[in-house]
Amino acid sequence: MIANEIRNEAGELLDHHFHPGSRSEVLVLIAHGVTGNMDRPLVVAMAERLSEKGWPCLRFSFSGNGNSEGKFVDSTISKEQKDLTAVLGVIPADVRIIYVGHSMGAAVGVLTAENDLRIYSLVSLAGMTHTAEFLQREFGDQVPGEGFMWDEPECPLSKSFAEDMKNIHDTLSAASRITQPWLFIHGTADDVVPAQDGVDAHAAAKCQKEWYPVSGAGHSFGEDSYSQLAEKIDAWLSSYVGD
Repeated sequence: MIANEIRNEAGELLDHHFHPGSRSEVLVLIAHGVTGNMDRPLVVAMAERLSEKGWPCLRFSFSGNGNSEGKFVDSTISKEQKDLTAVLGVIPADVRIIYVGHSMGAAVGVLTAENDLRIYSLVSLAGMTHTAEFLQREFGDQVPGEGFMWDEPECPLSKSFAEDMKNIHDTLSAASRITQPWLFIHGTADDVVPAQDGVDAHAAAKCQKEWYPVSGAGHSFGEDSYSQLAEKIDAWLSSYVGD
């Protein structure tokens, strides 16, 4: 179903791992958030658990993250949209694609799905909506081009990242134009991307949608909630995607 190599338009190789499932002509893409990669516990857990429930899954790292080629300093939402488009391009046309994005990865999915109906359904995990607010809230004390994200030297805060976040500002307009079924999952104790981001996007969306809060969960949810997340996603996909 998936090519051995996936490269973005810049020719950068995107690291990915396929988890087989019993269902045919369907694929769940699972993407990480800012400073993350495809090996983050939440991403791996969702791929493994949904695969066990019969959903073939592909997790991947955006360029400049994890073992994908490229430089982290070049990472922006806009570039990651191009990465996602490259991934979509290697999937056969008859495959129904479900995109599951965490945090900033969810914003990438919304902005892509707005114009790309190859994405059959969306699932946002702690989805980022207000990008400019996120930039100010989390990195307002850093100077773009000089500072770092969460004081991690391997994650420099680039000028291009900051400008892209400001220019996008929020994903509400895109959310209002989404036509695909959309599941919103957010932890009520998320202190990185507040649950209000999800509430606002859900309110803007006019498609078939569901808001599913996870009581007490933080931004990455935590191992104790993985089963709950997988059960909810499985039920959602069974209703809107089918076998």
